[in-house]
Amino acid sequence: MSSNDFGTANFNSSNVDLSTADPRDVVCAIAASANEYNGQLGARISALFVIMAVSTCATFFPVIAKRVPKVHIPLYVYLFARYFGAGVIVATAFIHLLDPAYGEIGPNTCVGMTGGWAEYSWCPAIVLTSVMLIFLLDFGAERYVEIKYGVNTEQDIQGAVTGVKDGKDPSGPRSGSQADMPRTTKDFENAFSEDIEDNDSQAARLAFKQQIAAFLILEFGVIFHSVIIGLNLGVVGSEFSTLYAVLVFHQSFEGLGIGARMSAIPFAPGSWLPWLLCSAYGLTTPIAIAVGLGVRTTYNPNSFTANVVSGVLDSMSAGILIYTGLVELLARDFLFNPLRTRDSKRLAFMMGTTFLGAGIMALLGKWA
Repeated sequence: MSSNDFGTANFNSSNVDLSTADPRDVVCAIAASANEYNGQLGARISALFVIMAVSTCATFFPVIAKRVPKVHIPLYVYLFARYFGAGVIVATAFIHLLDPAYGEIGPNTCVGMTGGWAEYSWCPAIVLTSVMLIFLLDFGAERYVEIKYGVNTEQDIQGAVTGVKDGKDPSGPRSGSQADMPRTTKDFENAFSEDIEDNDSQAARLAFKQQIAAFLILEFGVIFHSVIIGLNLGVVGSEFSTLYAVLVFHQSFEGLGIGARMSAIPFAPGSWLPWLLCSAYGLTTPIAIAVGLGVRTTYNPNSFTANVVSGVLDSMSAGILIYTGLVELLARDFLFNPLRTRDSKRLAFMMGTTFLGAGIMALLGKWA
């Protein structure tokens, strides 16, 4: 076994003197394992179709609720799907991406104790880099729209906090009063049932493109994660039955989060893009499972190289979903949304479903 893989060439894991052994060799020997595929090919093939069906349906549901009025889905059902999904995205970032990344390339792993990986804590560094890059892209796109087309995408934070609008005389009337920012309990229903009316304007199109860009970043992060778990399901050994059941719920809840985020984007009537994006998520994991089945007797998900690749991808995806979940979903919907309902009962329902989604997804992290 080479020094770039698990252990060193002269390390005998069956006869170890812990007082003199290199800790890295011990950790790598414990982590080393071979391919664990143990048959059950029929069940694995069924997982491909079952997960494709449930994840696609879950992803389509919020979009259908918003875009097909003839379905007559109650508002509270739509709200449940939307905010449950938001909680799922946040929990996925921390429990299903960040924690596994530490287990793959963290400082106490074989990778993290080898060569340059041991010189720095790369897992949080990759997460931080990912968060800051996504923030830079998001801010750059928003600022471009503001400067070029004069579109104000958010309420003035200074005015909301101090009552003084940016560039205005403090002695003037306070802009934070209820009269300056009228919001009725019907605003949310109107936002739910109506699309943006000025879709033909260039500013509106650019604002739409900005939302699409933010969504594609989110889906990009989730798809990376789905590819990894799909590959693992195709080759996992004795844990297959448990992982199969858990991933059905896992992918359904994640799909609900993707669909809920997409439902908030004002696509033009008749646009095929939301249906295409829903289908892309629904197909990703099944395709990865199929690839895993194709290499089921040779692929080792616990190898040094596999840990490096999945650890880096998990760290990148965690950063993307942390930013998207906390900023794009929670902050914009609950803190900076001028159309947020003032109905306390509805707000409690929205908050409760968000925490429910995060809690259930966090619980699933015990098994997958």
